[in-house]
Amino acid sequence: MALNDDATLRQMAGLMEVAGVLIAVFDQDDRLRFANRAFRDAWCLDETDSPLWSEMMRRNFLSARGTVIKATDFETWLRSTLSRRGKTGFRAYETDLHDGRWLWMTETMQPNGWMLCVASDITSMRPDERTLRQDRDDAIRVSQIDELTGIPSRRFAMAKIDDLLRSQGGAPSQPAGCLAVLDIDNFKYINDRFGHSVGDAVLKDFAKTLHSHVRKTDVLGRVGGEEFVLILPNASPENALTIVGKMLEAVRHSRPVAEQQSFRYTFSAGIASGDSGDSAADLYRRADLALYAAKMRGRNQVCLDPETRLGRITAAV
Repeated sequence: MALNDDATLRQMAGLMEVAGVLIAVFDQDDRLRFANRAFRDAWCLDETDSPLWSEMMRRNFLSARGTVIKATDFETWLRSTLSRRGKTGFRAYETDLHDGRWLWMTETMQPNGWMLCVASDITSMRPDERTLRQDRDDAIRVSQIDELTGIPSRRFAMAKIDDLLRSQGGAPSQPAGCLAVLDIDNFKYINDRFGHSVGDAVLKDFAKTLHSHVRKTDVLGRVGGEEFVLILPNASPENALTIVGKMLEAVRHSRPVAEQQSFRYTFSAGIASGDSGDSAADLYRRADLALYAAKMRGRNQVCLDPETRLGRITAAV
């Protein structure tokens, strides 16, 4: 039955407000738009609060309230967590609260980026079962995250390319989105000339800089060495060019080595649009060929797969 009358919606809102489970809704920008009493109590929110999820977590981390975050560097933890948040239609996990409760949390995403969060109190579960479940979740998390950069690993990112194409549902009039393959320019020279510590600093800076420009539904992952992928669901080639163009500019102005302010680096990228009937391997191959074209044209630029028949954006050196 469709919810198409105000009276029903008011009753639903009233029921959710007093429900024993924790309920929250976040919009496409990850801003809190609704939270019931149980959720507000757990995360120390006033009725009028509507923070971004990242702001809510930062505020609770600094005051040792809400979610227990087992990290000394909050910003690194946040970047790693955001790289997985909202990247799939449904996700379930467990989390501890500072008040001693243990929650089973689910996140349900709509294609437009809105998210429903529902959590249940499972504190009464046996300690031995709890330990086993936490160990399992930790193992899954480790397998999905690149240790150096804190963004999704090759395994996670490649699976999301398959998800991108499956989400299209075979409708040729609705492109699935775009895939960008990105590669740091002259990375071998950077390692040989400045050492692997600088190379690692560049990789971490690259991931951090690019991640600040991704949308909530996008996935940025490291697939090996200095090569990364950016998965852009429901993005037109024009949108993808704009997003990667901003990344080119941001990296151009980045200074990853504090002791060497004159040091800078660039990257090249290739973009391909996912269409009906594409396989993940074919989409990756076309994006990789576009990356090769960008390298051949002088680096520090992005090229589109020729089948897309659009131009290119170049960052000034």
